[in-house]
Amino acid sequence: VQLVESGGGLVRAGGSLRLSCASSGRTFNRYGISWFRQAPGKEREFVAAITRSGDITRYADSVKGRFTVSRDNAKNTVYLQMNSLKPEDTAVYYCAADLTAYGPIWRQYTYWGQGTLVTVSS
Repeated sequence: VQLVESGGGLVRAGGSLRLSCASSGRTFNRYGISWFRQAPGKEREFVAAITRSGDITRYADSVKGRFTVSRDNAKNTVYLQMNSLKPEDTAVYYCAADLTAYGPIWRQYTYWGQGTLVTVSS
């Protein structure tokens, strides 16, 4: 499955962005999707996850209450709504897909997008 992220950009602290992860595959609804991010010089870290049907979500403590993950399987797209952004949210954001993985271990995911850069200024 091919994944393409979009929606990144430059925003001031306290602002909002919505990232999209679009797939061209016909089997998109078979995959759980997670968002990860990687800041310069840091390890890739888990941000949020959503199950195939979208009924269960999971968040890193650092974004809980500020970020919301959702999906529209009819549009083959997963979204990450990011509110109350902080400078420490600055990173390249990736979406990842897997038939079985659902959680924070990025090495378990098979398919990755190219990433989209989010920069939050103070």
